[in-house]
Amino acid sequence: MTRKKRAPSRSAAHLDLVENHQKAVRVDLSPLRLFLANVRHQLKLGSRGVGVRLIDDREMTRLNQTYRKKKGTTDVLSFPFEDDSAAIFEAKKPQRKDPAYLGDIAISPKVARRNAQQSGRSFLDELRILILHGVIHLLGYDHETDQGQMDTIEQTLRRRLGLA
Repeated sequence: MTRKKRAPSRSAAHLDLVENHQKAVRVDLSPLRLFLANVRHQLKLGSRGVGVRLIDDREMTRLNQTYRKKKGTTDVLSFPFEDDSAAIFEAKKPQRKDPAYLGDIAISPKVARRNAQQSGRSFLDELRILILHGVIHLLGYDHETDQGQMDTIEQTLRRRLGLA
């Protein structure tokens, strides 16, 4: 597989990447890019960039095992830039430690599609929810260890963004 090289960019808006690296599920990236911009506005992220990569279940299983020590695939994983584990998408990140870059989010469209069907949501809404969930994790929240703060923030933002 050949990767296209991007010219370095000084604009944080150009640090937001939404890329499809899987073929199992067809995905239109345009509404996801617009949604990420809306999340940026709602969370007042300013110039902090985010990378979103849609990956296949084989890659998601590998990442889940490597970084969370859990077997099998999952729907979304977040990798904060300042965290040592954030090196998974190194080729797409700025070459220097840039505090304006929040980190990377990996999403499995195949798992997202299954979750959407089970919950009665549209596939697009499920992907949007996973992007939002991932960005909140990048900001340092963790629903597995906090006292419900992340869930409260996420539910509030879902309502604001039309995902309730």
